[in-house]
Amino acid sequence: MKLRMSVLFMFLLVVFVANQSFTTAKKKAKIQIALLLDTSNSMDGLIDQAKSQLWKIVNEMATAKFDGETPNLEIALYEYGNDGLSAREGYIRQVAQMTTDLDKISEDLFALKTNGGSEFCGQVIDVSLKQLLWSESNDDLKMIFIAGNEPFNQGGVDYKESCKKAITKGIIVNTIFCGDYQLGINTFWKDGADLADGKYMNIDQDKKVVHIPTPFDDPIVQLNKELNKTYIGYGNQGKKMKERQATQDNNASSMGSGSYVNRAMSKSSKMYKNEQWDLVDAVEEDEEKLDKITDDELPEELKGKSKEEIKVYVDKKKKERENINKQINELSKKRTKYIADKRKESTEELSLDNIMIKTVKDQAKKKNYKFK
Repeated sequence: MKLRMSVLFMFLLVVFVANQSFTTAKKKAKIQIALLLDTSNSMDGLIDQAKSQLWKIVNEMATAKFDGETPNLEIALYEYGNDGLSAREGYIRQVAQMTTDLDKISEDLFALKTNGGSEFCGQVIDVSLKQLLWSESNDDLKMIFIAGNEPFNQGGVDYKESCKKAITKGIIVNTIFCGDYQLGINTFWKDGADLADGKYMNIDQDKKVVHIPTPFDDPIVQLNKELNKTYIGYGNQGKKMKERQATQDNNASSMGSGSYVNRAMSKSSKMYKNEQWDLVDAVEEDEEKLDKITDDELPEELKGKSKEEIKVYVDKKKKERENINKQINELSKKRTKYIADKRKESTEELSLDNIMIKTVKDQAKKKNYKFK
């Protein structure tokens, strides 16, 4: 009897360990980026660069691999140094918690308004460490990018303590000074980065972003319009979120054709996911979703339909999306090569997207992330 119990115990233990290993293996790695942006009066150019280049940055992150899989991308957003914010809170506001909802980040960036104020870098870093849902996994890449143009040591919270606290949590702090390189060093921006294993950079925030037009832009734009038709909004937010998707297309377009094309490319990547409101993504995430959804949650075109009819419709939209995404991805590769060849003819600009992309890639490679 004891022998049987021992054998049974060992069998259950092996099954448990195997299940645990399987669960761990299935867990995707994350790239977490917190953007801490100075929204005082002089920072309109910085905000415009962030709005214009968000989708280009996402596209570069979409080429990342960890253990052969595409990691999830989560972005958080803070604004600081704005007189319109609460003095009690240190003129700091969390605009967005860590999220994979990239349309929300775009929406929030376009809603930012500048207003003169006091910039407390140490405090906004400290607040982001406390408030954000940071991963506890050592495999995940966790980064803060803080940008501004006032001395890094302003305010009542010591930036040295905040930066040291960040790196003890495995969170890298990268600093972006909007102005002269040496002035940023003199005002402690480099010191902040050095304390948290980060990189110090400077940009000209008022420099207009130059987009290189390509022969592949118009076809990608047309495919993006077809891509939007494959989304099936469900639930009480479905219709609103589809409208938001179109609004963010328009916002990207307002920043120039290059920004719009970059957004279309992002939407065809694995990092653009909307399972909270899109039925195609929801079923991809949970195969039993159609068994759980109620008629009230369905869009008008699916109300009163049988489960089988709904499944056929969702599968049809999924196949359409996969086909469109494939076409966009093929055009994207040609577009990327075209731009790279053109860029060889000019010097690289110190713009927000260029320095962020290079920094993320360099720091990600140290944690065994690979990029195409």
